[in-house]
Amino acid sequence: MKQLFGYIVILCSIPILLLIGNAAWKEMAKAEQYEQLIKRSIELPEVTSTSPITLYDANSKIFSEEYTEWSQPLALEEIPEIAKQLFIYSEDESFYQHIGFDVSAIARALIANKSEQSIQQGGSTITQQLVRMRYLTTDKTYERKLMELFYAYEIEKSFSKDEIFKMYLNEMYFSNQVYGIGAAATYYFNRPLSKLSIAEIAFISAIPNNPSLYDPIVHFENTKSRQERLIDKLTEHRVITADEANTFKNEPIQLNIKQKAQQYPSYSTFVLQELKWLIAEQTGYREKIDNTSDKLEKEFLQLELQKKTEAILRQGLHVYTALQPDKQRQDEAAINQILPKTDLQASATIIDNETREVISIFGGKNYRKYDLHRAFQSPRQPGSAFKPISVFAPYFEETSATPYSIVNGGPYCVGNFCPNNYGRIWYNNITVETAFKNSINTSALRLFNSIGVDTAFRYINRFNFESIIEKDRTFAAALGGLTYGVTSLEMADAYSSFIDGYYLPVHSIRKVTDLTGETIFSWSHKREEIWSASTTKTMRSLLNETVATGTGRGLYSSSGYIGAKTGTTNEFKDYWVAGLTNDYTAAVWIGYDQPRSMEAIERAKIHFSIFNAITE
Repeated sequence: MKQLFGYIVILCSIPILLLIGNAAWKEMAKAEQYEQLIKRSIELPEVTSTSPITLYDANSKIFSEEYTEWSQPLALEEIPEIAKQLFIYSEDESFYQHIGFDVSAIARALIANKSEQSIQQGGSTITQQLVRMRYLTTDKTYERKLMELFYAYEIEKSFSKDEIFKMYLNEMYFSNQVYGIGAAATYYFNRPLSKLSIAEIAFISAIPNNPSLYDPIVHFENTKSRQERLIDKLTEHRVITADEANTFKNEPIQLNIKQKAQQYPSYSTFVLQELKWLIAEQTGYREKIDNTSDKLEKEFLQLELQKKTEAILRQGLHVYTALQPDKQRQDEAAINQILPKTDLQASATIIDNETREVISIFGGKNYRKYDLHRAFQSPRQPGSAFKPISVFAPYFEETSATPYSIVNGGPYCVGNFCPNNYGRIWYNNITVETAFKNSINTSALRLFNSIGVDTAFRYINRFNFESIIEKDRTFAAALGGLTYGVTSLEMADAYSSFIDGYYLPVHSIRKVTDLTGETIFSWSHKREEIWSASTTKTMRSLLNETVATGTGRGLYSSSGYIGAKTGTTNEFKDYWVAGLTNDYTAAVWIGYDQPRSMEAIERAKIHFSIFNAITE
């Protein structure tokens, strides 16, 4: 009867969930597919403690210990009653009555968000929160919300309420890579949960509601304020008296944070992301996901990959990297000093030409662990810095043209796309070299059109431009006009092909071993020829001439050779420099996180100063 009732409620809730759309019947048709997906993936293994992921620099010295803070799961009876009450009363008062979800709460959330195409208020039960932790993303879409209901109901059929509550308390996220209430006690107070006071238990219980906002290391006062609200909840439900509540609120909270090696956060954050890419590549999931067009199947594969990755990471790993500590330290110090004391930001990626390894990376001014990493997480429009990859190198590769071939620089349109040159200056016939070093847009578009979009993208797609999507296959791409843009990591990676014409995707990880020292993952070192010797020589010459007499004047190198291309986007919202010396290939971006004009600082050429500093 309970099972039948559950299915009836789910089916009845579907039209409610899709109230604001016209796709109710389409979504109901997917219900069986959802159910099959859930049956394939519903599995709740017991969480065990994890071993650390130790990161080593190029000299095999430890520079960071990266581990998710787990404790051995606590039995429900080992968790203080007051902790259970804090979460029940603040998160899901009807937990022991509902069947995995609360239809009335969902309806309230829908009404609150009826003008939006996403879920802003969730109405989520403890069971639904467990589902999100285990299986789903936090994307606030109706499709994900519907899937969440199916999972929640299946879990409620498979496990008792106490088992679900135990898993929830042992697995929820407490910020700073800490999972589970037991681990939170030892991480933040260096004492087991059973030894914490009621005030301390309420303090850590404040964190999971919003782990960023209530991170006690960064936002202690926010956490303290929510702790006091949670204590008030106990008073409302007559668990404690008002006098006891005041005593608990006034008890001083003294954190005793567990310390671990945490150097070079810009580099270590990137390494951890690259480690996930490496696992996806070598377990075969990357190829499966890329080759799957079915949306639900793709999501299932991503969930499988997530579980596979987490299982590998929990085993403990040694990750050997190309980090050059002195250079990373010097580059960070130089960039932070060059950037003005405003909210202007930057990203930079520096590659060793000989090894094709990322030896230094800059994720942002005064970067903290797990902040937005602008070098690989924040694509921006590259402007003319993209032209060597999108236009000129493919043009030389496909034709017999030379730098002294002639191209017109006058007004030019392809369909409705009619770009201007900088300063609205028009040219007659000029050499390709002049068009390159002075960044003449109409000339670049003419050359791009002469080889065609498909041919140009045949070259572009040979690089790791993860930010470029199918809809970018337009003539605007010639000038760096892309939907999302590119990152400094992607630009430096592509420019490394101008070292010698060969391309080897750049990486920070040299090898990954298990705790016994056996290598279990490493990148392939197979190189691919992208540009002929003639094209490579021509491009290096053009990049060098740009520095000598073109838009790159002001760049320099003591290594003997320097070649670079600059990029400036509309209204001066992004500045780029990408190029190479004899020793390094690098890409630098500067701009604001919320794009706005930098015309006022144009003459400072901050991006030039950064490029000069990091390539010395």
